[in-house]
Amino acid sequence: MNFGMIGAGLVMGIAAIGSAIGIGIAGQGAIGAWKRCFMANKPAPFILTVFAGAPLTQTIYGFLLMQQMAASSKITENPLFFLGLGIAAGLAMCFSAIAQGKAGAAGSDALGETGKGFSNYIMVVGLCETVALFAMVFGMIQC
Repeated sequence: MNFGMIGAGLVMGIAAIGSAIGIGIAGQGAIGAWKRCFMANKPAPFILTVFAGAPLTQTIYGFLLMQQMAASSKITENPLFFLGLGIAAGLAMCFSAIAQGKAGAAGSDALGETGKGFSNYIMVVGLCETVALFAMVFGMIQC
């Protein structure tokens, strides 16, 4: 059994779990904002789907790192390192997606209420994304 390959699979799975949680959180915020718009007879901004879908990218990052790890010739030389890398990078992406979902929910609430500030809110969502990007890139450098 190659523990390095388990790490390669875990990075994808853990990142995807975070994406699912983050999308659920951000989606709840978007749906709540739409409901308030409908109740006030205001148009419901479709742009809130950007906030709801933003945490999905962490699954892509986990997939890309998984592919890089699985293709690495070093994975058999140091399998425990790759297991640790998969768990650590997967958790970083997971928590990034959860934080992004929370920021997206807050952004949906604020934009739905005021109709203003999208660029400000999406910047915070992007900052959360950066953690996952760093985890992916730094993990790829190690492969």
